[in-house]
Amino acid sequence: MEQHITAPKMQQDLDARIREKIDLKTKPTGALGLLEELAYQIASVQNTLNTNLVAPHIIVFAASHGIAASGVSAYPTEVTAQMVLNFLNGGAAINAFTRQHQIELTVVDAGVDYEFPNSEKLLDRKIGFGTKNFLETTAMTADECLRCLEEGAELVKSVSETGCNVIGFGEMGIGNTSSAAMIMSRLLGLPLADCVGIGTGLDDAGLDRKLSLLSQAAELHKDVGNDPLQVLQTFGGFEIAMMCGAMLEAAARQMIVLVDGFIASSAYLAALKMNHRVRQNAVFCHQSEEKGHRILLETLNVKPILHLGMRLGEGTGCAVAYPILQSAVAFLNEMASFESAGISGKPAL
Repeated sequence: MEQHITAPKMQQDLDARIREKIDLKTKPTGALGLLEELAYQIASVQNTLNTNLVAPHIIVFAASHGIAASGVSAYPTEVTAQMVLNFLNGGAAINAFTRQHQIELTVVDAGVDYEFPNSEKLLDRKIGFGTKNFLETTAMTADECLRCLEEGAELVKSVSETGCNVIGFGEMGIGNTSSAAMIMSRLLGLPLADCVGIGTGLDDAGLDRKLSLLSQAAELHKDVGNDPLQVLQTFGGFEIAMMCGAMLEAAARQMIVLVDGFIASSAYLAALKMNHRVRQNAVFCHQSEEKGHRILLETLNVKPILHLGMRLGEGTGCAVAYPILQSAVAFLNEMASFESAGISGKPAL
């Protein structure tokens, strides 16, 4: 009788072959550390022994937050629009790093409280002129939240059709560490004090005020459970929800998903709660200095590539970490095996 190999069996066979290919390179087993884990992950996502990274792309989503008017940030709300203009003029850190590593950059107005002049450098996907203040009501309507998810997915679809198979996401939005802290606390069931940090640089008094205000918001919305859509609608920003939809679509298209810092990780967390399969595609690029990020990563039991003390956002962690992924692919594809190099391997015991 003919035997049929099931899809899970085929995947198991491929996984074993990937492990074997990595282990038989001219090095002690595990000697390349996290690079070996990245090589395995990329090969598994791409379902091949011969990996490649094609047309890398970073999308930066920008939006204004109603909660910012309550004084949860060290910077005024108009900085969001000013920074978008800086992106368009090529003067931000993300511009420098994407140029350095030849990564395509797209800037998206997801909902900034500003009328930008028409520019081919800016994609207008404005859901509204900023979210509402979640100290008073939900940040967005259910329809607005769903539109964000759909717009994020459509953007990734367009990028994917250019041949891109590795994509990162950044953000800009004064007040968005507050949204991220609320999302993290509600979806992981953690105390707000574990999730709230200094954001753009609050002093101790500012941090105390921020935690007090967010505690009031948590009480106001105490009936909101841990459904990711409802949590996004209640506490999220347009850019966070759009990023969530983008991550889900990228994973569905078997793209490598580069996760930046605290804000992007909160979007990832919502995406993970919607579809756990996104986890296999996600590469966590760095551990932010924002307090909640370390705890979030530890709770998810994931390893960030870099620890550089960064807390800027904009997708900068994705851009800086990208060459590490290139190194993982390079050793998997180009490094000799013991057999091909005529080198004696470790003898079997």
